[in-house]
Amino acid sequence: MNTFIRIALVLYASLLPATAYAVSEITIRAASIEHPQLEAKNASLRFNLIKPNSNLTIGAELKPEVDKDWTTLQIACTLTQASKPDAMDCGEGLIKNAAVNLPFSFEIQQLFNQGEFSLSKLNAKASLQLKNASFSDAAGLHAAEKLNGKVDIAIQRQGLSWAWQTKLDWQTGELFWQPFYVESAGHQLTAAGALTAGVLDVHRAHLTMRQVGALDVSGQLRLSDLKLIALNANLPNLNLSAAYPLLFKPFLGNTAFNNTAIAGYASLSLQIQNAELKSFDLRLKEVDVADIDQKFALYKLDAEIPWSYDKPEQVSVSYKSGSLLNLPLGKTNIRAEVNRFSLTSPNITLPILDGALNLSDISAARIGGEWYWHLRAQLQPISMADFSHQLNLPIMSGKASADIPLVTYSNGLLSTDGSMVLNIFEGTATVTQLTMRTPMGIAPKLNADIALRNLDLGDLTRTFSFGAIEGKLDGDIEDLELQNWKPVHFDASLYSSPGRYKKKISQRAVENISALGGGGAAAAVQRSFLRFFEQFNYGKMGLSCKLRNDICEMSGVESTPQGYVIVKGSGIPSITVMGYNRTVGWSELLARIKRVTDGNSKAVVK
Repeated sequence: MNTFIRIALVLYASLLPATAYAVSEITIRAASIEHPQLEAKNASLRFNLIKPNSNLTIGAELKPEVDKDWTTLQIACTLTQASKPDAMDCGEGLIKNAAVNLPFSFEIQQLFNQGEFSLSKLNAKASLQLKNASFSDAAGLHAAEKLNGKVDIAIQRQGLSWAWQTKLDWQTGELFWQPFYVESAGHQLTAAGALTAGVLDVHRAHLTMRQVGALDVSGQLRLSDLKLIALNANLPNLNLSAAYPLLFKPFLGNTAFNNTAIAGYASLSLQIQNAELKSFDLRLKEVDVADIDQKFALYKLDAEIPWSYDKPEQVSVSYKSGSLLNLPLGKTNIRAEVNRFSLTSPNITLPILDGALNLSDISAARIGGEWYWHLRAQLQPISMADFSHQLNLPIMSGKASADIPLVTYSNGLLSTDGSMVLNIFEGTATVTQLTMRTPMGIAPKLNADIALRNLDLGDLTRTFSFGAIEGKLDGDIEDLELQNWKPVHFDASLYSSPGRYKKKISQRAVENISALGGGGAAAAVQRSFLRFFEQFNYGKMGLSCKLRNDICEMSGVESTPQGYVIVKGSGIPSITVMGYNRTVGWSELLARIKRVTDGNSKAVVK
């Protein structure tokens, strides 16, 4: 198309002085034009040379070599000053095919200097106006509807350089350009600079995005390899509530931040030299960020996060309140030092409920494009009653505390060096071999072994409305694997602790334990009159589950031809509780546990 128009202009400029008074119209038609990269058919070019202005009309059907469909091109222009043309006003233009409908108009001024075209003296201006344009591609990655916008550009030759200015005004319409979708217009870009020896120099550029903020940029780009020689950018007041869905969310689809509500303001300035980041300064002011699925939240978040390649910087982050998995977080102030690609902090205290999580020996570094970090932690005693209430769990009693050994994160894998010990229900829960993959991703994976020792069954059963059991409980959960926080594999067993202590079980607890064996399970009572006793003695109890492929293979403390023993009686009065279903679906077992704790399960006692 450019070659076709250039030929027309040259013919017009050369023929007009000699024939202006003798020729009123020039028409050129071609049924077919062939080129290695482009085909054209039904091409026509028409000059109307009647004074005071001249008209130029161009039409053709074009097909690039890589395309299968033909594209219609139509342009109608007015050329002013017939004797010395220097302007072209093309009020009607159209590019159209099956995927593109681009009505447009454009205007060129000062293209000719005293009737002649000269690159050395060029000082031209042009503007392009899109009129309700639309387009789409077969892959669905790019599309626009009702797009109206204007582009102005001015070019001037200055010695060995080309000075340029441009302005882009997006007026109306919707645009999808994978991964961005912009449904509101009103955005503007103004810029000026120079092009010298293959280097694009942007003296100044100002981008205004409606309701989002403004960006000022200057820099240099080498066009041969698109190397960013220099860049200075300043974003003084970014509205995060508008910027998050438009600019950030498209890149957060596989992270924990892909379903978040954000409010507040941010500012950012950065400098790049020779394609490498030299410094930046990020500020957050009264930012609220909350996961819509209620996994986490921070409120009134303020931050000063400077960074420099050449010197250490001090980082500060604070928030007034927040939550993590519904656990309230108290007011927190964090201080750290960042030195190039590493971060250190001697101690950070995070208030949680009536206690706190103390982090120490904090160190992080980015090496080879991956993050590596480690820390130690200690959980100060927190109220289990408050903890269980916030997580919508049965109300537990007592306090929970923990010592967490060195935790390391490397190449997407989080692991612990040693054991993590929690003090709960007057006993301990020890977690070993703890690892997590993609902990902040949308589908984290956790592996661990858990050992429970000497848990008080009285506190435990009262907490979960299970019926009264006196005694101590041990448990082992080996090869535990959670995917997206749901169990998919483990070998678990719960059993009475060894040793001498009071071992009593209530009739209600017997019924509930029986219910876990399935609909046909029953408590086998050695004497029928024992049904009138509220409590029974037991010698040992235990229940185990091996989870594979969403099926739980169950057993107890002993096997029998009919099933397995869950509670083995001892003394007088005593009772034995049997289980009869050796395999049960994991979801069904969870449903049984829920019915038991809700108090809706009744066992058949014989």
